[in-house]
Amino acid sequence: MSELKRILQQITALSDVPDPAVLKRLIDELRVSEKETALANEKIQSLIDILRQHPEYGDGLSSFVLKLIIQYRQISLYTDTGIMSDQGFFNSLRRLIGHRFLPLLPQDDSVVELAGYLFNKRSDERWLANVEKEKWDELVSLIRVEQKHLDLVATAKNSILNAIIILSYRISGIGLHPDLMESYPQILNYSASFVAQNQEAVLFVNQYRQAHELDSLTDITPEQAVDPAPLLVMIEQCEDIVATVRKRIYKTGISIRLTNMMLRLDQSLQRMRILTALLTESHQNRDRAVIELIQTLITTSNRRYSIGYLIDNNTKLLSRKVTENASRVGEHYISTDRAGYRQMFKKASIGGFVIAFMATLKILAYQLALAPMGRAFINSMIYGLGFVFIHVIRGTVATKQPAMTAAAIASTISESSGKKSHQLTKLSELIVDILRTQFIAIMGNVMLAIPVALIISFAWLQYTGAPMIDSEKAGHLLHDLDPFHSLALPHAAIAGVYLFLAGLIAGYYDNLAVYNHVGARIQRHRLLKAILPESWLKRLGGFVEANLGAIMGNFLFGVFLGSTATIGFIFGLPIDIRHIAFASANLAHGLFNLSADQISWNVILLSILGVALIGMVNLIVSFSLALFVALRSKEVRFFEWGRLTKLIFGHIISHPSDFFWPRDKPMKYARIDSQGHMIFDDSSAVQKGSKAIPSNYVVRRLSDVRVLPESQQASQENSQTNTDIYYDSQPQGEHIKPHTSPKKVVDLDDGLVDEELNSSPYTDDIQYDQATKTLNTANSDNPELAGNEVEPTGLDSKTTGDAKTPLPKPKKPPKLPN
Repeated sequence: MSELKRILQQITALSDVPDPAVLKRLIDELRVSEKETALANEKIQSLIDILRQHPEYGDGLSSFVLKLIIQYRQISLYTDTGIMSDQGFFNSLRRLIGHRFLPLLPQDDSVVELAGYLFNKRSDERWLANVEKEKWDELVSLIRVEQKHLDLVATAKNSILNAIIILSYRISGIGLHPDLMESYPQILNYSASFVAQNQEAVLFVNQYRQAHELDSLTDITPEQAVDPAPLLVMIEQCEDIVATVRKRIYKTGISIRLTNMMLRLDQSLQRMRILTALLTESHQNRDRAVIELIQTLITTSNRRYSIGYLIDNNTKLLSRKVTENASRVGEHYISTDRAGYRQMFKKASIGGFVIAFMATLKILAYQLALAPMGRAFINSMIYGLGFVFIHVIRGTVATKQPAMTAAAIASTISESSGKKSHQLTKLSELIVDILRTQFIAIMGNVMLAIPVALIISFAWLQYTGAPMIDSEKAGHLLHDLDPFHSLALPHAAIAGVYLFLAGLIAGYYDNLAVYNHVGARIQRHRLLKAILPESWLKRLGGFVEANLGAIMGNFLFGVFLGSTATIGFIFGLPIDIRHIAFASANLAHGLFNLSADQISWNVILLSILGVALIGMVNLIVSFSLALFVALRSKEVRFFEWGRLTKLIFGHIISHPSDFFWPRDKPMKYARIDSQGHMIFDDSSAVQKGSKAIPSNYVVRRLSDVRVLPESQQASQENSQTNTDIYYDSQPQGEHIKPHTSPKKVVDLDDGLVDEELNSSPYTDDIQYDQATKTLNTANSDNPELAGNEVEPTGLDSKTTGDAKTPLPKPKKPPKLPN
């Protein structure tokens, strides 16, 4: 007899008194290394074969798991596990660091702690991910509950229904949050969706509970299934509103708090769909929902105390914020056709012309006797103000990666743009266009910086009669370009990081300007209103709001470049920066001022090679970071990077000219035009084929609804539940009836029935009699008390009079081993 079969027999025998240790033995037997994909599927197939041969094992396993789970708190599993927390990053980090020194007390009654005990290996998540989807579907389909264990199903379903209510109220709260309304004031016109989904959720929960008779701890199959379609329609309407808000972010800006809220709203709506699928009659949807919940539970239990997971989640949140907001204005480094290609060369040429003078000023500044901090200040001003000037005169600096680049990359792998393989193919084509644009930007900078720097050195010599720099300084400039005998390439990598950070800073300030309405606030400034004419003030406000990101990004990029060498000098670190545009200007100055006996073809070729490699490192580092942020925001897995790399190298082999010259037939992208500008769509959140939310949308007034306990609902059989959404002008023949009377009583309870959430406090003397399907108390053995109802008195009557009959209190869960 196999070990799997022996464990399943033991589980079936102990199904009435489940022990977590036995279930852990089963999991340990199935567990394999994360690299043994074939063996993982083989073991799951063995389990499937045994369950198919012995159906009683499937029932025993299901009842074992259900009886074990209902001893723990389940609500948090459905409402919190896998959903972004609203707790701040630093508070969470402080808590987890404290856990390293003084461990946090485990929540012994939490299902997450049980999952952490069962799946206690770090590789469990990857091991389970290796199992084929078809095998998961088949395994879950074999674990069925027999009729005699429907009381366990009823208890589990009550928890799921309660979780739907809790999530529904949270969705309403987030959807009507002031921050969300401020970013999209028109949401008030659609706020009915968030209220209506809550009312539909309460209605669905009550109808489902009543139709399946869950209050009597059974789960019958009703003649007519409760239709979740109205609830799903309202969830879809809420998702459409969130999509509309996202499309308008480029106009309104976004904060980390709002990004977190929208992410939690998305996740809560998706969880509502999953929980609803758990209750449907569709076995396929239900089984998939079970698998998704199990995977989420295992992931959360393994990472709940992980600092790395906390940082991972928050950097993902920051990545999403960067990619969701891309300004219409500022710098763009993507061209798809010849016109955009020529335009980028023109802008880069302007930048190269100015950079030649900036490099000259920086060389001359070294002749000043300055303290380290003074030198850092002078260099930072030369770089920073020079970059800002280049932007103002519509020039550009090569190898920069503005935040728009990450947003453009993310747009090609959006959730609604098709299969992942097609998305990666489209992304590889976009990367080719970006790299080609960067190539022509580099050429524009270099082809102007070198001759202009030579002219400056020549003019200096002719005007002053002496070289601008001596041979020693010229030799030092060329040595700094040597890729083999200096730190030119590591310094180029540092500059690549700064190039990427400059894009993030520009995106941050663009977002800040829009989110805080900087332009409009400048126009209301009292002093400026008194000094400037109204037309000038309006132009100033518009210019600052449109260019604040680019100005601050360029200026701070210059500060980074100008102060790095000084910081390295102060701390004794060999750090500096190398950028291809300045390296090319320094190459011209160095070769022109080098003495004749020092110059050679070896020096010339080595310096030119150094300039080329510096540009390559600048581009690779800055672009890789932008690509990482974009793919991270869309949760592209690491193994898919390999597929993307193969696509790019395949393009290099098949069409190498595409990396240097525009294609004959330009690529077209859904959200990027030929000039590299993002195409924004904020017309409507309503997708094609769906009905827009009408302006005369009316929701049931909460004041018109009176909550009745189930004990009193029997007397209201003739009252018709009015649950639909009404319109001011109802078309003839529609099945939806107009709202008739504000005095109508609706049998609508709060939807919450469970040992955790019931309004009646639990007592240990509540017992459930399976024979009579009634709830008895310890007083039931007294015939006098059993035969008479005790009338509640005072305000505390709520605990026994109007409350729904409480479910039995779960037993204390077994203590898990430390």
